Amino acid sequence: MEPVLLHGTLHVTIYEARKVFGSGCSKFCCQILENIDNTHPHSDPQWFESFHIYCAHLASNVIFSVKEDNPIEAVVIGKAYLPVAELLDGKEVDKWLEILYKTHRTRHKGSKIHVRVQFFDATKRHNWSKGIESPKFPGVPYTFFSQRSGCRVTLYQDAHVPDKFIPEIPLAGGKHQEQHRCWEDIFDAIFNAKHLIYITGWSVYTKITLLLKKDGLMATHDEDTGGYFRDTKVHCVLCPRNPDDGQSIIQDIEISTMFTHHQKTLVVDSELPGGEPPKRRIVSFIGGIDLCDGRYDTPFHPIFRTLDTVHRNDFRQPDFCRDGESKVMRSCFFNQENLTSFLHLHLLLCYPKTMKHGMFNCSGRSTVELLLASLKLLKMQPESGSSVGGIVSLIEAFRMLISMPFGGQKTFVYIENQYFLGSSFSWKSDDVKVEEVGASHLIPKELSLKIVSKIKSGERFSVYVVIPMWPEGIPESGSVQAILNWQKRTMEMMYSDIAEALRDKGLEANPKDYLTFFCLGKHEREMAGEYVPSEKPAQNSDYSRAQKSRRFMIYVHAKMMIVDDEYIITGSANINQRSMDGGRDTEIAMGAYQPYHLATKQPARGQIHGFRMSLWYEHLGQLDDTFCHPESLECVRKVNHIAGKYWHLYSSGNDLPGHLLTYPMEVTSNGDLTELQGTEFFPDTKARVFGSKSDLLPSILIT
Repeated sequence: MEPVLLHGTLHVTIYEARKVFGSGCSKFCCQILENIDNTHPHSDPQWFESFHIYCAHLASNVIFSVKEDNPIEAVVIGKAYLPVAELLDGKEVDKWLEILYKTHRTRHKGSKIHVRVQFFDATKRHNWSKGIESPKFPGVPYTFFSQRSGCRVTLYQDAHVPDKFIPEIPLAGGKHQEQHRCWEDIFDAIFNAKHLIYITGWSVYTKITLLLKKDGLMATHDEDTGGYFRDTKVHCVLCPRNPDDGQSIIQDIEISTMFTHHQKTLVVDSELPGGEPPKRRIVSFIGGIDLCDGRYDTPFHPIFRTLDTVHRNDFRQPDFCRDGESKVMRSCFFNQENLTSFLHLHLLLCYPKTMKHGMFNCSGRSTVELLLASLKLLKMQPESGSSVGGIVSLIEAFRMLISMPFGGQKTFVYIENQYFLGSSFSWKSDDVKVEEVGASHLIPKELSLKIVSKIKSGERFSVYVVIPMWPEGIPESGSVQAILNWQKRTMEMMYSDIAEALRDKGLEANPKDYLTFFCLGKHEREMAGEYVPSEKPAQNSDYSRAQKSRRFMIYVHAKMMIVDDEYIITGSANINQRSMDGGRDTEIAMGAYQPYHLATKQPARGQIHGFRMSLWYEHLGQLDDTFCHPESLECVRKVNHIAGKYWHLYSSGNDLPGHLLTYPMEVTSNGDLTELQGTEFFPDTKARVFGSKSDLLPSILIT
């Protein structure tokens, strides 16, 4: 059978198997697509486990792999095949499937597995392309924590925002966008806590200064933090990423040495509005920021002018090799982490029984859902586990949260993320074995399929993605170049889908009218009285060239998505397999919307809209009426034009009115990516924009 697109959700139950081994007893584990961790020391095991599997694949069969449980690494001993054609009508299929060798020969007479499978087409969901239709939206299903209504949510654009940074951005009800100061609010929250302060972080350091006057002091190291709290009443746990149960020895080593706990949260007790002692409430901060060095920044993102003031002791340059510790140019790793990257979410969970009734009728309140990325936690709810594309899934909550807005959104998606790679099952396979890459999460493919569906129906839809110019690290290093290569393949896969849809529709539009990528940069001309470092970087190095040209990227460390100006997702997870896997880095995120500010009969004009417009003002250096309608062709082309002009200014060594740069590449009419004229390498480096494939580094390290 020719492969067909299976786009939706598979509900799968695996009951049992018969005669897996011809004789004798041997442990084995049965996997749907890759990994179910129950093992049974006999030839006729029973599981009775159910899974929801999200898919966006061209496939001929749903494959059930049976593996022998080996302490070193499980080995496939047979596979069972269920033709996709039997699932397309949406009816439930309950049957025994023959278990075959890799050569499709029968493994043993009577060797079979009992499964039940039903396919639910994404395009036939009731909320497909309808967004959040009602304030009574029940929330994302299969999450560990239920949705909470009546929450007060504050969105933080940067660690610090000066007064009157932006012009007035009008919101519904005659209101205007308000700016908030993340660092100051965190300080107040910690200072005023009376019963508990709970912090999780990829990095936490005790010398960070949250209220800055003339000097800013930020440094980091977990060992220092542990030593600081030793012999105190503060419980400081330096927690490694231990592997989940049921893994092989090789998997245990990979997880414990390559991955980490990546959540960033602060939870404190706080007084209730209006007093009412001794009652207290819980206030939580959640997002992409760690309480450590390099996170303080403003919307202006200086790279030289604050080296001897607020960033005097906040110097780190992870993107260039250098000798010594001379402060030549402020690292934009810091800049970008706060750009919006650390959109911080101050999340207050208000429980109805403790709050006055009238507070829940306030149009400014939000409905919030908390999401955790811990596979071990999900095992407490077996019906919530899943497996996609051959990899243990990211928590069901993450995948469903991503999938539902992608299925439901009507007009546009705006993303800022530190990484953008995935859906490797759909990459071009001419020079790489895509099945060995393993970056199988669905987000890029879901986005391109959404655009394709809109093109087919003759509707507008726009996707804006802001990413770093290159990932953290030395840009010409093997690891960074490999990630850039995967990123290029991801983009090209998406543009190819769009180009094919445009051809089928007989349209001659540019694929960038629907999907467009950006990075951020800053050029800073020299000023009198500026700090002059005592040391200089090595001659003819990337570092010296960047210092001489007075420009550098603003590093995007954000993990945020806005849908239709009505729904926002933010947290610690990147758009890569490391974050989306569920068995690698652990993550946390939240999704929120304002029930009284939905894009139903008219565009949403609540807090999320104001936040996006404020971000765009920071990036573009201007506001425009077209920005209120991001889905429109006029808006996409205007933003692309401005970003293209800013790239020209940046690459030619001139100051910019804003920060948003077009990502340096061209998109052909058939979706192929080519170099932007004169830009084979990133400015001031010897690093190729499209990277290069690595034959040495294992995929698990760079996806």
